[in-house]
Amino acid sequence: MRSLPPLTALRAFEAAARHGNFAKAAAELGVTAGAVSQHIKGLEERLGIALFRRLARGVRLTEAGRAYLPGIAEGFDRLARATLQVHDSGLAGRLTITVLPSFAAGWLVRRLPGFRTRYPDIELVIRSERQTVDLHRDDADLAIRYGLGDFPNLEATHLMREEIFPVCAPALLNADPPLRTPADLARHELLHDAGALGNEPWIRWQPWLDQWGLDASGLSDAGKRPALHFTDSVQLYQAALLGQGVALGRSVLIGDELAAGRLVRPFAETRPSSYAYYAVTTRAARVNPRVAAFIGWVIAQVEPQEMES
Repeated sequence: MRSLPPLTALRAFEAAARHGNFAKAAAELGVTAGAVSQHIKGLEERLGIALFRRLARGVRLTEAGRAYLPGIAEGFDRLARATLQVHDSGLAGRLTITVLPSFAAGWLVRRLPGFRTRYPDIELVIRSERQTVDLHRDDADLAIRYGLGDFPNLEATHLMREEIFPVCAPALLNADPPLRTPADLARHELLHDAGALGNEPWIRWQPWLDQWGLDASGLSDAGKRPALHFTDSVQLYQAALLGQGVALGRSVLIGDELAAGRLVRPFAETRPSSYAYYAVTTRAARVNPRVAAFIGWVIAQVEPQEMES
């Protein structure tokens, strides 16, 4: 039978050694500084040695304390790893997610290696589809949806909000003709999102042109050639990347392209979308550990400002 000091005393010792301060260790452990002091005093009495030198400001490990710390810290590290392994072993199995093609291509797919590294035992099935499936009848465990958050009879978790603003390839900024002010749009091709919803006007060009006092009939050489319309936003942004015109960019879908400098914002104007992205499940599926792991992982990838609803 092992004769070990109390775990609470060892935790107090390890935390106080890391912080060099009983009060900071207490804050981490959720107890009082007096409790930490008592735990360590009891541990020192049990061992028959002093582990800390008490100073006017904080504490300092004695030589015996420095010798004791590595073994205790490694023990807690092993406990943490063992706990994580037991937790992750319960995650093994298939997780089926239904997502919009635009979200899959613009945000999700390029981040999946991180998820696979973190959760190698989860077999992930990504179904990219436009139609809204009935999660109570379908075999999908989770849906990523774009909307107002009102999903009757389903559990919804807010993931990220979205901003809408004009974007183009960098070459267009100083092209002939240049693109520096909204009025310059009159001499550039506008790329239209034909799949934009009627109740989401800021994904359409007309409201933007109206706010700038521009006449849509005089833009994009409308009298000479038809405009370009795309029902697939992936193709829309591909056309923008290739310098074929100016698109209204959705921050979630083109954020990586902006960060890499492949797309730029010619003007500062932006509009918040009234829609946001949500993880949606049935109540029964919400307690599935694989579902919880995926939702938590997505949230961890999102910048704080994007989380604001």
